[in-house]
Amino acid sequence: MATEVPATSSPSTSGFTLETRGIEIVDEADRKGRPRDLFWPWFAANVSVLGISYGAFILAFGVSFWQGVFAAVVGTAFSFLLVGFVALSGKSASVPTMIVSRAPFGVHGNALPTAVSYILLVGWETALTSLATLATATVFDRLGVGGGNETKIVAFLVVAAVIVAAGVLGFDVILRLQLFLTIALGALTIVYIALTAKDVHWDVVSALPGGSGQAVLGALVFAMTALGLGWVNAGGDYSRYLPRNASGRGVVGWTTFGGALAPIVLIVWGLLLAGSDEDFAGKLAADPIGALTTLLPTWFLVPFALVAVGGIIAGAVLDIYSSGLNLLTLGVRIPRYVAAGIDGVLMVLGTIYVVWVADDFLGPFQGFLITLGVPMAAWCGIFLADLYLRRGRYAESELFSPTARYGAANAGAVGTMVVATLIGWGLVTNTFASWLSWQGYLLGPLGLGGKEGAWAFANLGVLLALVLGAAGYALTSAGRVRRQQEAVSP
Repeated sequence: MATEVPATSSPSTSGFTLETRGIEIVDEADRKGRPRDLFWPWFAANVSVLGISYGAFILAFGVSFWQGVFAAVVGTAFSFLLVGFVALSGKSASVPTMIVSRAPFGVHGNALPTAVSYILLVGWETALTSLATLATATVFDRLGVGGGNETKIVAFLVVAAVIVAAGVLGFDVILRLQLFLTIALGALTIVYIALTAKDVHWDVVSALPGGSGQAVLGALVFAMTALGLGWVNAGGDYSRYLPRNASGRGVVGWTTFGGALAPIVLIVWGLLLAGSDEDFAGKLAADPIGALTTLLPTWFLVPFALVAVGGIIAGAVLDIYSSGLNLLTLGVRIPRYVAAGIDGVLMVLGTIYVVWVADDFLGPFQGFLITLGVPMAAWCGIFLADLYLRRGRYAESELFSPTARYGAANAGAVGTMVVATLIGWGLVTNTFASWLSWQGYLLGPLGLGGKEGAWAFANLGVLLALVLGAAGYALTSAGRVRRQQEAVSP
């Protein structure tokens, strides 16, 4: 990989113009806004009605309503708190998250976590675009105006066009789009809750039997993995445009609040709906979007489609923007908007396969994405440990040269991520696809009951990968960080 030149003179975007900046350092003159501006993109990206379906998934762990609320609130809030801390790096270093990741891993060693991050982001883009296409077809089918291939094609073209266009145009367009989506989707979601209040039966919900501690832990880790932990690798991509003197507490707080607020409300509502009707809970597990329409009057089906599709688009837009930055971080020498366009092509091809070719793709694909959650948890532990050890101080220009301060590769960070991932995979089980059945290989040897025991679905591996990543990096690399920081001016 050749040495990159960290330009700082790329013009700032304004209005609906094309953002030309890629992974370069954001010039001081182009840094703007306030920490509370971070609320809009993170809220819009997570106000998806899929959160209601997550309530049914949490109950499937065998927990009571209040145990489910605990798992949803703690898991969601903690996972987005991690995103908030990662966002501090963007404000401090003025570059995207995975460029800052070169500080702990080295310029070339960082290719490992960046590749995992890239695959994860493109994967979620594909899954979300597929769900938006299928959700539209479901709504039109209920309206009796056809939900066949014609509807799917039109929905697919519109959804893909909006996602790719926003990702290509860049930062300012995304912020404007997310502001609009936040207001519109927030209002329509409140209407959905009001219309389905009749389907909540507290006497049934309150009678749900409690589950074991392992079941609660499994539900909590599920909330982490499905929500904030999937965003940690993009946490600093938007805060990098804030002024350096912006409040660090504000960055953490508004990112956490924006990301966690909607999912917590939606999951709790999903717990109430799914807990009130066992049959409805089963339908949610089989068809997360379509089942939600069965509780609605016909007149609200079109607004519901806007809620479902809009929320999914909002999440996919952030994914495609960050995946484009990841591609540039891997050393591909193209403009940022071209990188976003390439990711859009991959998303389109993947969606075509999911919607029109595969018989059973989403289940195995979800298993694939969950599998990548373990190495991303390990990376997050390493990244946050490095951020803490450096106190958020970086020599930004040296993040672009393998011969400068951060070096080509840090064996301590790379080795820690690999070891933490292997241990983490040994302590999770994955039933989404038979080809992932090898996971959980440490549950037996460690006396945790094997793949059928009480700890099988507690997903210990995700939490352990996070902890091992932080502890392993501190053990192997604290001295390296100290030596590097001695030459960084405060």
